[in-house]
Amino acid sequence: MAQKGQHVAKDRTLDLVLWRHAEAIDLELVGDDMLRTLTPRGEKQAHRMGAWLDRQLPASTKIFASPALRADQTAQALERKYKTNAGLAPLAGVDDLLNLAHWTTGSGCVLVVGHQPTLGQTVARLLGIADGECSIKKGAVWWLRMRERDASTEVTVLAVLSADLV
Repeated sequence: MAQKGQHVAKDRTLDLVLWRHAEAIDLELVGDDMLRTLTPRGEKQAHRMGAWLDRQLPASTKIFASPALRADQTAQALERKYKTNAGLAPLAGVDDLLNLAHWTTGSGCVLVVGHQPTLGQTVARLLGIADGECSIKKGAVWWLRMRERDASTEVTVLAVLSADLV
């Protein structure tokens, strides 16, 4: 028990779930990267993964998606409220994603529906992978947990799941 005037360190945990958009049509078919839609296979991937995530995620999860149509369609498959955020658009930066998730101050659970290479670069940074990027398959999820305890931070991988395996 802390003495009067003593600071008690508080533990903080944040789950960051990174979901890459499902398979989308080729850029050549629409000419605008932001307007690429999911393929029929991508729709199936999104719905399967969305159903799995819905069973796993806490009700209080904050959900953000890239404004790109394919990411928006992927997020819709979860059938929960979410917000689109321009900071998650294709080629957004890792810092944009981490700031949105309140990585250094937040707690709880945050789900981000986004793109490569940003998602893979985020995983690499948080896990200290020297190459700077992990390959994340379309429709796949990486679930990371950050636990801060006594001024020490630990990041662990809770799950990595391909849409093909759900």
